[in-house]
Amino acid sequence: MNALQTAATLLPKMTASEKAQLLQWVISDLSNDFPGIEKTPGVCGGDACIAKTRIPVWSLVNSRRLGMTDKEILYNFPSISSRDLKNAWNYYRAHLSEIEEQIRENEEDN
Repeated sequence: MNALQTAATLLPKMTASEKAQLLQWVISDLSNDFPGIEKTPGVCGGDACIAKTRIPVWSLVNSRRLGMTDKEILYNFPSISSRDLKNAWNYYRAHLSEIEEQIRENEEDN
């Protein structure tokens, strides 16, 4: 079964809220517009960061991977909001290989 067939199977099982979230993800992916995420040359190596911070998306993704909940991440990064996290997760979904590579590079450096 391909991804489109899987989506067709899952769509009727989703709530209206889940469908709305899915639609937001699709629109973000298609437009490549991720509000609240910016890349600035010379800041964190030009990696995608939460806007106006030096907090890279890969770091947030890695925190989640290590078992932290969104609530714990927000506690540990008090300068960001839940909206910032949603933007980071959306960016990650659309740029999976980029973020995975940045996590690998960081692990190699440590």
